[in-house]
Amino acid sequence: MPALAGLLEGNRDVTWERIAERKIREAMSEGKFDNLPRRDAIELDEYFKLPAELRMAYSVLKSAGCVPEEVELLKEVHRIQTELDGSTDPVARQKLERALADAKLSVSLALERQRRSEKSG
Repeated sequence: MPALAGLLEGNRDVTWERIAERKIREAMSEGKFDNLPRRDAIELDEYFKLPAELRMAYSVLKSAGCVPEEVELLKEVHRIQTELDGSTDPVARQKLERALADAKLSVSLALERQRRSEKSG
């Protein structure tokens, strides 16, 4: 009987898998996933180049809502770039272009500080 129980358990897993697959396909056909953030593929090459202990540390920090300075700065660059892309006012665009240049410089400086601290550490 233990073999039969294992077989039934395996069938139950397959049944749940089929139900989940069907529900996902239905949601996809209804367009429920169309407006999700990060809909495109995520590039993970750089992530897996990091040592496992750093990946774990970053994961813990992210879960706690703490992100490195560089990440915050990159978010700001993206925000300004998005605003600039949607702006048609020449004066506003000029201010945004200056702000974007400043934000990119801040990212470069933060990354350079990080590189130097890694070399000296």
